[in-house]
Amino acid sequence: MSVKNLFKPAPYAPEIQDPEEIKKNYKYWRMRVFYGMYVGYIFYYFTRKSFTFAMPALMQDLGLQISDLGILSSILSITYGISKFLSGVLADRSNPRFFMATGLILTGVFNIFFGMSSSILFFAIFWGLNGWFQGWGWPPCARLLTHWYSQKERGTWWGFWNTSHSVGGALIPLIAAFCAQAWGWRYAMYVPGITCIGIGLFIMNRLRDTPQSLGLPTIEKYKNDYPASSRGQEKEISVKEILFKHVLTNRYIWILAISYFFVYIIRQAVNDFGALFLMKAKGYSMIAASGSVFWFEAGGACGSLAAGWASDKIFKGRRAPIMVLFSMAVIFAIGGLFVVPQDMMVLDYALMFTIGFLIFGPQMLIGMAAAELSHKKAAGTATGFTGWWAYLGAAVAGYPISKVAEIWGWYGFFVSLGVCGVISVLLLLPLWKIKSNPKYTAVEPEAAN
Repeated sequence: MSVKNLFKPAPYAPEIQDPEEIKKNYKYWRMRVFYGMYVGYIFYYFTRKSFTFAMPALMQDLGLQISDLGILSSILSITYGISKFLSGVLADRSNPRFFMATGLILTGVFNIFFGMSSSILFFAIFWGLNGWFQGWGWPPCARLLTHWYSQKERGTWWGFWNTSHSVGGALIPLIAAFCAQAWGWRYAMYVPGITCIGIGLFIMNRLRDTPQSLGLPTIEKYKNDYPASSRGQEKEISVKEILFKHVLTNRYIWILAISYFFVYIIRQAVNDFGALFLMKAKGYSMIAASGSVFWFEAGGACGSLAAGWASDKIFKGRRAPIMVLFSMAVIFAIGGLFVVPQDMMVLDYALMFTIGFLIFGPQMLIGMAAAELSHKKAAGTATGFTGWWAYLGAAVAGYPISKVAEIWGWYGFFVSLGVCGVISVLLLLPLWKIKSNPKYTAVEPEAAN
């Protein structure tokens, strides 16, 4: 089988006619696809965040400065962001079963190569390549979530799936820190790398493409839930149409993308430098500071679930109100973390939990809104494009924000994050009442929500 045919979308099978068989198969495959991509994305975090928690040992071993590590963080964010957009285009025209698995296997390989290196040049090369293949994780998940779960339930399912970020983010500091302390920082790269090669083969076995590839009806037909952007358009569309009709000329996608930039500066800066802040400014030990990241990720898991559920049940499929409310509240939580005095570990942990809760809500919903305000067959591209902007923000949270901390101290660091929160609120407010793209409603009024 050629590489081209390996990634080609699975062909549609003849549709099953027996309602009971359809119900049985849908129940089985929805769960199998879900836990496959859930586990897969957890382990994408193992190879993405392994370096973050090897940082202290790596600095001590090789004499690197915080700005050197900030450069590596920015390189991963830039290559990941570009890849997320381009791989989104590919993922909309690919079989997520092989696309996602191949990306995870290659991130494992480049983690191993990183662990075998000792110079900034090779660190930059291998970490940049890791970032590139990290971009193969999210777009196939967006394709699967859009094809297997209907709009009226998608917030809850997507929110649950988004907790994979937090599970992976919470587990990797425990594993990487243990490996770094027990055997040295190189093993904090080797162990996640080897593990992810194996998990890549596992998800290749578990995942499948669209319901139609298994002889099932579309999710809209099965659930009798037809958003305006999907009725009567269940067919593959060209890359040109995806890009220029449904993404790059879509003003809602641009609003979401730019707001994602500022949301991700906050998320990435707290994730990468929150533990360092507690160590340097408040005298925490490495283990105690790493524990704060666990609470940040635990809050993120809870926030994802709460945001998805609330957008489904309270706001009836509108995502922007939750994004705005959470983004407003996170500004105050960030300020609280800075002003809390030393020797108040419980309160610091509680604030890290709260920041995670509030920032993961909009982080998850912006991606979902991008998929819903575009076209079903452009979900990977729309989320990839907004994700590219997000990781431009993550790149700013690397070297530029680290320089802000070096020049103006932690006060400048936290003021910068607060400003980002204010800007994201102002950008998202105009979307408050938007649920579906009016362009599709105008074309297909009978499918309007």
